[in-house]
Amino acid sequence: MTQTQSTKTTNTTAIYSLTIAPACVLRGRSAIAQAGDAIARFGKRPLIVGGSNSLAAAKPYLQPILEQQQLQSAETQYGNDCSETSLEQLREEAASHEADFIIGVGGGKALDAAKLVAYQCKIPIVTIPTSAATCAAWTALSNIYSEQGAFQYDVTLARCPDLLILDYGLIQTAPQRTLVAGIGDAIAKWYEASVSSGHSEQTMIIAAVQQARILRDILFQKSAAALKEPGSETWQEVTDAAVLLAGVIGGIGGAQCRTVAAHAVHNGLTHLLASHGTLHGEKVAYGILVQLRLEEMLQNNQLAASARQQLLKFYAEIGLPQILADLGLGEITVAQLQRAAEIACQPNSDIHRLPFKVVPEQLMAAMVSTTAPVGELRVKN
Repeated sequence: MTQTQSTKTTNTTAIYSLTIAPACVLRGRSAIAQAGDAIARFGKRPLIVGGSNSLAAAKPYLQPILEQQQLQSAETQYGNDCSETSLEQLREEAASHEADFIIGVGGGKALDAAKLVAYQCKIPIVTIPTSAATCAAWTALSNIYSEQGAFQYDVTLARCPDLLILDYGLIQTAPQRTLVAGIGDAIAKWYEASVSSGHSEQTMIIAAVQQARILRDILFQKSAAALKEPGSETWQEVTDAAVLLAGVIGGIGGAQCRTVAAHAVHNGLTHLLASHGTLHGEKVAYGILVQLRLEEMLQNNQLAASARQQLLKFYAEIGLPQILADLGLGEITVAQLQRAAEIACQPNSDIHRLPFKVVPEQLMAAMVSTTAPVGELRVKN
């Protein structure tokens, strides 16, 4: 047997697991109102997990369905963050209620907590996003934070949610800032997947990278119009892109198409208290600029330079952050910046999916020069 034949035999016997999509997705302006039968098939005793604002926003949509289906539901808040402490409390509440499935309601952290507690309790999960700020309603992944809101690690789940309900009417009640943040989080898929996986010859990864390119183009073309006309058909398409299509890419391509330097920068920034007033997608959007700046600085990549300028113009048009000051970090000290950079460059960080080595000092230089020329951020000693 030749070496080539041996390699082929090995590849065909390898087993790969893909968690691509929810078992069912219902979307529409009155999706929740029409989802009663789909929800009730999971059981009779749902535990509804969310944040206080999200639970209040969703109640007028969800309560009639619960009553119509005669479901014995209980409602609980996930706490300040999707943390180990809050997850322990949620597991206790699920057991106390004898929940036979979970309904997760809210943004990224609420949905991450709901998905993970359902996974840990081995019961089904229904996700109902209340904004288009992330693709958490879609994915088989939960991010764990400290009680203080600092990113700790992520957990890969056995499957995507059993049911995702995307109700445009409910999404439209969220502040427009959440959709802008969702655009930032979603558009990162192209800049991260293309640099980490753009030369792959694997069919599914090629498909994921190309989907990321399509997602970027949709957002470039339609975001500004969508933000001017909330609830319009264009707005719905951008919502679909941020919540659904962004999730598809990570599902098809796996971890290496999901996060690279932009999300690593986000993770580092969460360890700075002053950044906690900004949304996940806002920090990720800034992280894209940092990643492109690294490509310019360390590889003399002129395509990255052009892409950064294109993004800066797009960000200015729709209101995404361009510099640390836009994230509430205009008075950051050198020590704080170094702490964020060191966390972003830890050995297990996604930043190491870049095709070149990055050390904290280089990352710090990129973080303060996202709008080049340098000088728009004052760094204190």
